[in-house]
Amino acid sequence: MNIYRTTRLMLSGAAFFSLAGSAFALDGNDLLKKLNAAYAAQGGTISADGIDINGTTVTLKNVSVKPTGGESLPIGEVTLSGVEEDEDGGYYIEEAAFPDINKTEDGVTVTAQQLTLGGISIPSTPGGDSLDTMMLYETAHTGPLKVVKDGTEVFSVLESDMNLTLREDESGFDFDGAFKSMKADLSKAEDAQSKDAIEKLALQHVQGDITMKGAWELAPGTIDISEFAFDFTNIGKLNLGFKISGYTMAFMKSMQDAMKESEANPNKEQSQQALGLAMLGLMQQLSFEGAKVRFEDASITKRALDYAGSQQNMSGKQMADSLKAMTPIMLAQLNIPELQNAVSAAVNTFLDDPKSLTVSAAPEKPVPFPTIVGAAMGAPNTLPQVLGVKVSAND
Repeated sequence: MNIYRTTRLMLSGAAFFSLAGSAFALDGNDLLKKLNAAYAAQGGTISADGIDINGTTVTLKNVSVKPTGGESLPIGEVTLSGVEEDEDGGYYIEEAAFPDINKTEDGVTVTAQQLTLGGISIPSTPGGDSLDTMMLYETAHTGPLKVVKDGTEVFSVLESDMNLTLREDESGFDFDGAFKSMKADLSKAEDAQSKDAIEKLALQHVQGDITMKGAWELAPGTIDISEFAFDFTNIGKLNLGFKISGYTMAFMKSMQDAMKESEANPNKEQSQQALGLAMLGLMQQLSFEGAKVRFEDASITKRALDYAGSQQNMSGKQMADSLKAMTPIMLAQLNIPELQNAVSAAVNTFLDDPKSLTVSAAPEKPVPFPTIVGAAMGAPNTLPQVLGVKVSAND
């Protein structure tokens, strides 16, 4: 009797866990539907010929992506691992792994490996103006990428990484990224003039990194790109930065809606005009808070002066002296005496001893974009003062 009761309990437990497993099994079609809806909000569609599910791993067969207004791009088999359904009906994916790329066209072969996205959040209802309606990812990675032309590797990237971190109070994001060990072979340039310039500037083999850092504060819509740097060996480091406000989620949604309306209009000329007007209207919501461009020389300036001088039958020093003399004459036409003196001093300092050259704009308070446009059209000589422009060298 006890054996019978024990057996019945075991069978009942097995049945319960079997039913529970079925009840909580992933719905691949629902996942694809919500993934598609989230991607459509950004302007495109995703299709798959089949869906396989094994525990928390979902495999999408023969995936293709079609951007709005573009042609369908075949991707292949995409594996989604660590898939979980949220309480509100959305999904979280630990990692999405994409197939390697190996494509040849017109003698050029492009290959890319280890393509992944990590920490993907898919909303249950996308397209809204709140954080939980956005499709987000935490990491993006690519392994070796190569471009080979006629058997010669002309470009490569060792790896790239992008990271997006949501702040604890969900007030915004911090992000960073890097394209590491980029290499370009310019030695095979066919044009004689270009080949001569490349050789004189010692740019046959270019190597370096691209890095970026920034943040997006959601409520005021402040985007602050503190670093967007191109750092190349024996050339120099060019760092670009800017800060604007007004780029809120509502602004972004309005922009996406305007683009969708434009794509839906069969009259392309009319749609482009309407889109242009819509964008002009949206730009009025943005304000300029600052910008900075800084170049740190790593020997390219001297080579550039020598090469430019050789084209004018003069030495590199003579070319530098010529540029120093021409700078104030050219700037005088702008009728900005204060900026003219600062630029001339900075150019003289840099050309005498090339180390760094910096141009920054830091207004006392945010300047609405319409104000900048109005100043540029009506009184361009007032722009440096409106934007707080400063120029310096070797600092």
